[in-house]
Parts: sequence; C-alpha cells; structure tokens
Amino acid sequence: MEQLAKRLGLRTDPTIFFVSAGCMIVFLIALLAAPEQIRDIFASGRSWIVTNLGWFFIFGVNSWLIFLLYLAASRHGRIRLGGQDAKPAYGNLSWFTMLFAGGIGTVLMFWGVAEPISHFSNPPYDEVEPFTVEAARDAMGFSIYHLGLHTWTIFTLPGLAFAYFIYRYELPVRVSSVFYPLLHDRIYGPIGKTIDIFAVLGTLFGVAVSVGLGTSQINAGLTELTGVSDSVVSKVIIITVLTSVAVTSIVVGLDKGVKRLSNINIGMATALMIFVLVTGSTVFLLRGIVETVAIYGSNLVPMAFWNDMLAQYTSENGGWGWQGNWTVFYWTWTVSWSPFIGIFVARISRGRTIRQFVLGVLFAPSLFTLVWFAIFGWSAMEIDGIGAEARAALGEQAGALSAAVEESVPLAMFAFFEHFPFTTLIQGLAVVIVAIFFATSSDSASLVVDMLCTGDADPGPVRQRVFWGVSEGVVAAMLIVLAGEAGLNALQQVITVLGFPIFLLVFAMVFALLRALGSESISKTQVAEPPRVDEL
Repeated sequence: MEQLAKRLGLRTDPTIFFVSAGCMIVFLIALLAAPEQIRDIFASGRSWIVTNLGWFFIFGVNSWLIFLLYLAASRHGRIRLGGQDAKPAYGNLSWFTMLFAGGIGTVLMFWGVAEPISHFSNPPYDEVEPFTVEAARDAMGFSIYHLGLHTWTIFTLPGLAFAYFIYRYELPVRVSSVFYPLLHDRIYGPIGKTIDIFAVLGTLFGVAVSVGLGTSQINAGLTELTGVSDSVVSKVIIITVLTSVAVTSIVVGLDKGVKRLSNINIGMATALMIFVLVTGSTVFLLRGIVETVAIYGSNLVPMAFWNDMLAQYTSENGGWGWQGNWTVFYWTWTVSWSPFIGIFVARISRGRTIRQFVLGVLFAPSLFTLVWFAIFGWSAMEIDGIGAEARAALGEQAGALSAAVEESVPLAMFAFFEHFPFTTLIQGLAVVIVAIFFATSSDSASLVVDMLCTGDADPGPVRQRVFWGVSEGVVAAMLIVLAGEAGLNALQQVITVLGFPIFLLVFAMVFALLRALGSESISKTQVAEPPRVDEL
C-alpha cells in the first residue's frame, strides 16, 4: 500500500486511507447490488439498538455533560491548551461566530420550524393533548434539549480531547491520539489504525446524512419557488451540483473566500431570524425568548433523563417510538460527525484554558440555538394556533404548518415563510443559505477527513481532498437513493447503526482524559506544564 500511495502521489497513512476508501466502496457496491436487503439490515440493526441501548445513549450524553462541567469547575480548568505561554488566535466574538458556523447552521435551518411543530402536533408525552399550551411548552423544551447543551456536549468532548493531546503532547491529528494514555504506542499499530478507520467512515456517513437532509430542504424550496419535482432524481442532481462547487473550491484553494462566504452566510441567517422577529408578533416573541429560558432550565433534568420506561404498559409504541425517532437519532447522528466538528473546534481554540473552552463551546452556541428556536418555533406554533380558542379563530388555516410537516419535513421552513411578507424573496434567501452551508461544510469536512488520514494539521495534496470531497457527495447521493420514498426514516436507520461504534469511542475519551489529567501537576498560581508522554 505504501508503494501504491507513492505512485498516486499521496501523502497519507496508506493503511487508514486505502482501508477506509475500500470499506466505503464496498458499501456503495452493496447498495447498488442489493438496496432492499441493505435497507432491511439497517432497519433491523436500528430496531435492536434503539430497543436495547436507547437508555445507554441517553445516559452517555448526560454523563459527558456532567464530566465537562466538572472539568471546567475543577483545578484542571486552568490548564491551557497549547502550553503555558500559548495565546488565543481569535478574539471571543470571532471565536463564537466560528463555533456557530462549524456545527449548527444547516441543522437550525432544517429543524427550526419542523421540530417544534412536530412535537406541538404529536406531543412526546402521551398524556399531553396536541395543540395545547402545555404541548407548546413541551415542544419548545424538547427542541432546545435536542440542539442545545447536549448536542454541543457531543462536539465539546472530542474537541477538548483533540486539543489537549494534539497541542500539549504534539501527537498526530487523529482520533487514536486521544487514547494514548490507554494504548501508549499501540495507537500507531493495528488498534490505533482501526480506531481511525472507524472515525473516517463515521465522519463520512455523518456528513453525508447532513448533506442528505440539506439537499432535501433545498429541493423542497426549489419546488415551492420553481415547481421542480421533489424527487430522488432532483436530489441527486442537487448533490452533484453542490459537490462540484465544493470540489472546485478545494482545487483552486479558495480557503479565504470560503471563510468569508461562511461569515456572510451566518450574517444572512441572523438577518433571517431578525426578519421573522420584526415582521411577526414581535412583543410575543420577545416575551417568548425570556420564557423559553425558564422552560428549558426548569425542564432540562426531567427531559434529559426521561426514557419512557413505562410506555410498554401505557402505549402501543413499546417505549422507544418517539425517542428512537428523535433523541436517539440525534445523539447517533451528531456523534458520527463529532470528529469533524471536534477537530474544527480544536483548531480554532488553541491557547484557551480548559475552562474557557468548555464553557465557551457549550454555552455560546446553545444560547444562539435557544434564541433561534424561540423566534421560529413560537412563531410557527402561533401560526398553527395555540389552544382551542386560537385554533377556532384561525378556522381553516389552523394546523397548516402541522399538515406541511406531516407531508414533508424539509418543506416546513418554506411553508412557514408563506405567512410573512416578501414570501418568494425570503424563500429564495433560505435556499441560498442552506446551499452555502452545505458547500462550505463539504469543503471543510474533506479537509478534516484528510487530516484524520494523514495525522497532520497541514492540508495534504489537493487530489486527496478532492477524493474525499467527491466521496462525501457520492455517499450522500447513494443514501438518498437508498432512502427513496422513505426519506428521513431510512437516513435515521443508517446513521443509528453506523453511529454506535463512534459513540463508544467518544465514551472512551472520558477515561483517556481522566488518565492524562491525573498526571498533571497544577499549583494555585501556575498553569501546569504537561507531563512527559511516557508518563501517561
């Protein structure tokens, strides 16, 4: 494999690169040869994982959050990532902006309306009536629970682990480096390479699912605007076009342009949120932002530890129908691309202390998420009618957004904008925002996957990144084909199965960090210097 890598002009670890690429190609061939059988395998795998291990995912993410908060409050919080004299490369405002750009943009666009409306019309708790005030409060609480602190916990833990081991011990930019305290030099052998191969594949498929969701939303928007058919063929064409844009940016080296475009895109997304606030029920929404803080804070612990253990006695779904489709899906999907976001967050956080890192990465994006859902979610539920009297007053318009979500989740945001001025313009802007998020994320993901193979923070040869950029598009297109008319449900099945081994790896990072931090010596007045690597 080393000779082949040299002949192809690659600068990478041949085993990680070729085995990862080979596994991906075998999977794609299997999809082409036996799509129905593969679909059935993933459906069975997802059913088993959700039924038997759903509690483990919920317990795991909660324990990670508690662990991170403990680190921030402990004496280890003073440890500086990169050495005692390292200084942050970015100011706080730029850092917070990049955190948002790195992990949540497309997700908020996709779920900002769809998730609150889904929980509003189909409440998670069996005893809550749909479309009531109580259903609205629960819908807002669960939406932020899914995309607030817990989602950013899944990004923060691997990000902290990467930053700690890469910057303080100068280990390769690979997932296996995090496990040096447990494996020592075996991170360079078969065990370490196996870990890195799983990380590469998990990142590829996690990003591919995100691309699939974004593509579905772009297609829904174009259907509203131009009448383009909402079909598998249309989605594959969209993926092809946007992947071509991402690959072009890799080839011509538009790194600065992409970064500038990302900042502009964040500005457009924020402007979209302000537009909804100003042209909607402004006072109601401002009150909603404040009240949402209380709803989230007071319900966080009950929501976070609820796993509906008694549902087998009170409902027909066996206890995991709702949570399997929502909470467990979110955690497996998010953890599958946590190496991508983790490395991105680590790269922009050198020079910060563990306390600054944990509190900044956890709370800054979560606060923005809360405001976003408060504005879009409360607006959507007000449009649908909160309470019997409101729905009666709305007449035939009551439940319009719920019906749109029932028809097509990606359509929700565009159906929502039909209730605001400048509908066509705003819908077009939303399509552009999602498309740019997709293209820039694909470019960044290609760079990160390449780093996981090379172990080097410097970009590898262009041909390597182009390969991974094309691979992400191909995997996303194949998942769309596999999903067919089943859409989101099929994507949930794939990512739940593929995300499970990555979840186990991230769980093990807790023990690796504890082992390494136990070797640190911290005085009251001085930031610790790391122990020698051979002391870990």
